[in-house]
Amino acid sequence: NTMGKYALYTIFVLALTLTQTKPCSGFQLPLEQRRTRIIAAAVSDNDEISGENDRLSGPFNSEFSRRDVCRSVIGTAVTVTSGLVAGADPVLAVKADENGYIPAVRPTAYRVDSTQPPTLLPLTSAPKEKGALLALGRGSGTDKQEIKIDTVNLNNFMNKLVFGSIDTVSQLLSETKDESKTGPGYASFVCLGVPFTTTAKDIDLATSLLNSMLQERSNKLATALGLSFCPMSVQPALDAYAKSGNDPALESAMKEAGVTGETVDLYMPLIRFAKGMSLDFLALSPELGDIQAARTNGLGAVDFERRQSYVLDPQGFISMTQDPRYKLYTDRSLLKDFAPTKNEDNVKGFFAERIFVHETAASVVAKYAVDKPESLVTILAPTPDVRYLQGINGRIPRVYGSLVKQNNSNGTNPQVVTNKVSDDAVTTILLNPTAAETLSAGRFLRLEIGTGPDTLAYQAKVADYLWFSSSPKVNLIPRLMNG
Repeated sequence: NTMGKYALYTIFVLALTLTQTKPCSGFQLPLEQRRTRIIAAAVSDNDEISGENDRLSGPFNSEFSRRDVCRSVIGTAVTVTSGLVAGADPVLAVKADENGYIPAVRPTAYRVDSTQPPTLLPLTSAPKEKGALLALGRGSGTDKQEIKIDTVNLNNFMNKLVFGSIDTVSQLLSETKDESKTGPGYASFVCLGVPFTTTAKDIDLATSLLNSMLQERSNKLATALGLSFCPMSVQPALDAYAKSGNDPALESAMKEAGVTGETVDLYMPLIRFAKGMSLDFLALSPELGDIQAARTNGLGAVDFERRQSYVLDPQGFISMTQDPRYKLYTDRSLLKDFAPTKNEDNVKGFFAERIFVHETAASVVAKYAVDKPESLVTILAPTPDVRYLQGINGRIPRVYGSLVKQNNSNGTNPQVVTNKVSDDAVTTILLNPTAAETLSAGRFLRLEIGTGPDTLAYQAKVADYLWFSSSPKVNLIPRLMNG
């Protein structure tokens, strides 16, 4: 609006004036007090302030110039004017503690950009987090291409901040739905990777994200929750629960199928929430006995008829292991989790087990979605099964495409359907990831595999998003852009 433009212009002129003059009287606080206040506003609770007079250690221990003050003002101007232009709610001030220290609020969600090497783009506000989740609920998927960000400087500041924002708003209002993401042949999938040692905090976060995704989703579109710990034999009990909501009956069925009581108790709050939102349920795991048979004696030891229900695209299942990108994933991610369970256990058996489990889960969700246009399946699985995008998540587009082709050839589809599910239709979010679970040897999260000259062409990022229950420690977040 007009008032917003005038306010923006006034603040911007003030900033430019400060670059050409000495600091005005309004900034004439004692030097040490000014330094401490300005620095404290930019330092998080995980950063160190040390030394005499609460000075920052290292490169920050220097005299402040009018350029430093101007930068602070321009930063404030960007925050204020962004709210004026976009119509966002004002940011509430954070109260200082008894020492006058104002902690920074570190974002809890980060987009992993497909740069080389990957970088992190913070979702710096609750509206941005919600916007990303609402888009996933509408079936947007996640573009796997690098995000292009223009540089903002003093010459284009006004145009980008005012007209750029207004153009973006008008585009959103007039935007027509992407035809490549509508109708038969399209579905979207969100894989939520939970820590291997899952806690109630992780399940609460998954529930919160799922709730946000569903807020604007049409109840006319098929929506399901896939549970990687549930053997497929539990599917009838899950279907019955979706209608009756009988907790004891479902809990009993899961335990009879080999699910531990601890796991049942941990996931029941999420399952109850999904029932309240009228979601379908999908059991994604092979039977526990078949998993053990595959690990001990290979996939050939699994009952033939059951194996056909587990693996719906046998040719693709075999050929995938020869893909250079998958070979990199196998070597740098999948096999890193091998831990012998008994003396005769070996890496070959572990490999057979994991690809069997991953293919089964991908087959179940693809089969559910293939005849339900614009359906959405959210999958909960341990982080090792979805990190670096070649586990359960990486198999879904291939299996879905195979089923579309099969349905076209056998006449199941009334008319020929074009497969629209690509890698972009599958979004992977790691919940409360740790450095160890991303296979990092240090304190920082690892963001990619494939950094050598012979593997750079097949480089894979760890996920599409990293999401935390609370602000992560600063030493956990690497390659932060615009942070």
